[in-house]
Amino acid sequence: MRYHGTVIRPPSEADSYILQVTYGCSHNRCTFCGTYLDKPFRVRPMEEIREDIALAQRLMPETRRVFLADGNALILGTEKLTDILDSLASGFPLLRRVGIYANARDILRKSDADLALLRLKRLEILYLGLESGSAEVLRRIQKDCTPAEMLEAVQKARRAGIRVSVIALLGIGGTALSAQHAEETGRLVSAMDPEYLSLLTLMLVPGTELHRQHQARAFELMRPEELLAEMRAIITHTEGLSRCIFRTNHASNYLPLAGTLSRDKARLLAALDRALDQGPGALRPEEWRAL
Repeated sequence: MRYHGTVIRPPSEADSYILQVTYGCSHNRCTFCGTYLDKPFRVRPMEEIREDIALAQRLMPETRRVFLADGNALILGTEKLTDILDSLASGFPLLRRVGIYANARDILRKSDADLALLRLKRLEILYLGLESGSAEVLRRIQKDCTPAEMLEAVQKARRAGIRVSVIALLGIGGTALSAQHAEETGRLVSAMDPEYLSLLTLMLVPGTELHRQHQARAFELMRPEELLAEMRAIITHTEGLSRCIFRTNHASNYLPLAGTLSRDKARLLAALDRALDQGPGALRPEEWRAL
């Protein structure tokens, strides 16, 4: 397999074959994100994609899961995506599911029929970077999506039978907007009622706009105990979820937690309370954290 530049994937895709179908991110202006600063956005030629699938077929013929990279590969036209999905199904007879990163506007540009077709072709899960349910936080980080668009996109994907994993970012509002970020994120996730919710923790990346803001003292990072309190507030403000699986198993987090919010909310809150009472000794050491 051939990879260009930095390649990332969600923790749940650790055992998947990662196939780059685009390079970089078509937006690539979020103030906190340094993932794709090393490459401009580009759609990968179909000939190269087929070559990589053929190579992977020889090396890992029993592949059951595939993840399509890079940052928002759902921006590809439906015809090209179905071509890729058909090539994967042909190359991997045991293929069960395909996952992909998507932003809200990528989803909203697809018709209901487009999304239903992609689901039929085994596109089973979308990973959506919500970051925050606060319109003000999204504006400040230049996310280029509104909370209303995020909500509509998740609902549209779910109507097509595609599962959605929503990703929010602890600390992205800084100390100034922490309370607003937590409450509005919890409430928006409740309205979305996604299959999965993952919380990551902000880590400043040199070269990003948010790093420059921090150096200029225009953005104040939160302390670990404040981040745990923010996580607690997000969970507290979730309600009415049907079966949302919750995870904080990303390496950026200070405290890994797991549960189903509709069933385990009290247990998760109790675990956070214990960690807050115990102090730094209960948390992942700073040197172990990573993006």
